[in-house]
Amino acid sequence: MNGAESLVRSLLASDVEVCFTNPGTSEMHFVAALDHVPGMRSVLALFEGVATGAADGYWRMARKPASTLLHLGPGLANGLANLHNAKKAGSGVVNIVGEHASTHIALDAPLTSDIEGIARPVSHWVHSSTSAVDVGFDAARAVRAARTAPGQVASLILPGDTAWSEGGAVAEPLAPPAPKRPEDELVEQAAQVLAGPDSLLLLGGDAMGEATLELAGRIAAKTGCGLMSEWASARAARGAGRVSVAKVPYPIDLALEALAPYRRIVLLGARAPIGFFAYPGKPARLTHPEAEILELANAGADLPATLDALVQAVGAGGAEARLAKAALPDLPPLGSLTPESLAPVIARAIPENAVVVDESVTTGRRFGPAMAGAAPHDWLNNCGGSIGYGMPVSIGAAIACPDRKVLALISDGSAMYTVQALWTLAREGLDVTVVIFANRAYQILRGELTNVGVQNPGPRAIDMLSLDRPTLGWVEMARGMGVEATRVEDTAEFARALDAGLSTPGPVLIEAVM
Repeated sequence: MNGAESLVRSLLASDVEVCFTNPGTSEMHFVAALDHVPGMRSVLALFEGVATGAADGYWRMARKPASTLLHLGPGLANGLANLHNAKKAGSGVVNIVGEHASTHIALDAPLTSDIEGIARPVSHWVHSSTSAVDVGFDAARAVRAARTAPGQVASLILPGDTAWSEGGAVAEPLAPPAPKRPEDELVEQAAQVLAGPDSLLLLGGDAMGEATLELAGRIAAKTGCGLMSEWASARAARGAGRVSVAKVPYPIDLALEALAPYRRIVLLGARAPIGFFAYPGKPARLTHPEAEILELANAGADLPATLDALVQAVGAGGAEARLAKAALPDLPPLGSLTPESLAPVIARAIPENAVVVDESVTTGRRFGPAMAGAAPHDWLNNCGGSIGYGMPVSIGAAIACPDRKVLALISDGSAMYTVQALWTLAREGLDVTVVIFANRAYQILRGELTNVGVQNPGPRAIDMLSLDRPTLGWVEMARGMGVEATRVEDTAEFARALDAGLSTPGPVLIEAVM
């Protein structure tokens, strides 16, 4: 057995069953091993950022890692943005990165680079295999690192000679360390802090599941504290029958206003709220200056056990959480597409148990309240802020949950970063409906111009934030990559197209012109 085959077999032994690939020459022995070792699903991506983003989405829904297969340092570099997003989301990913054979590195061939140096900023664990004998065990170590709570990015670098040389062996799975809950004294301290409407329980990470939100809702019902979540959640249970939790707004002025009433804040899986960027004359910390902040548990802790302990500490065992009732908004009147008119249409159309991947950016800021009474669903946000995450994450989510409809809400500017994802959606026949919000501008940056103090931007500044000259043809691009597509321009057309897309198996794209 060569090293490449031992790698594939060791990944399978550790329950890694999917590989998102964009290989090159150095990875051909791994490709050959995938061909004759059964059990590993290989999904080809035309751009490495699609592969890494798909692995992120797979973890969020399957709660186990997939692997990627990337070509040398430049291939890894092409995938860095979505590895950054995966790291911020707490997603477990196993990157397999090919490297030149050890005898070739000293020759400084054109693709030679410092792969470990490229990988380290977006990885929790980085290692280069040194012999075929070690590859299987190195793979098991990488999977253990990826499975370490809350989920980590592990990058294993595989020189060509370790892949083709004989001597490989299959490694047994290695168990990750069990997450811990905080000490009883800290739980009791948090229980004392949460008392009355000027206290807040701020949630993040795995605290955003259906069962954990119900526990948080019972705590709020008993103590009278507020409930909020971080501005972005890797995966949040939403819709009727779940506890509805407002999130810290992205715009800094709205965030300051939302957090102003709270003088005592308990963090559970969340970080203390800060601004996304620094702005002239505005604070970086979004909480009231007099607010006392207690970190009860970080994202890597056992959050369900922590919430259960907190329920007991506040005496909320018999309390009832306030659950969102099924209530769909009225359809908007016939008219143009705006954030306000899009929200009720989407809320009414979301299928039960759907997965909604949100990269709607400015368009989607008003979607939250409308979705509270929609059919139960999971909502996935971009936790790292690097755009181009949405369609790749949809690929991974659809492969992890083939029995669930995936709805991807994507801004046009963001979608262009990873437009190649459409080809993979078509190739794999994935059940994903993509809505492109075509406002034909980097609308968020127009707002940021004002936020940084530019009051009267000139034509050159506006031009750099516009996506016309030429106008992007989303229907034509989608059809060119095998995805059925339609363009809509008013609310009635959008409602019909969305219902049709969600009832059609396989990938569909809707260009919503705003």
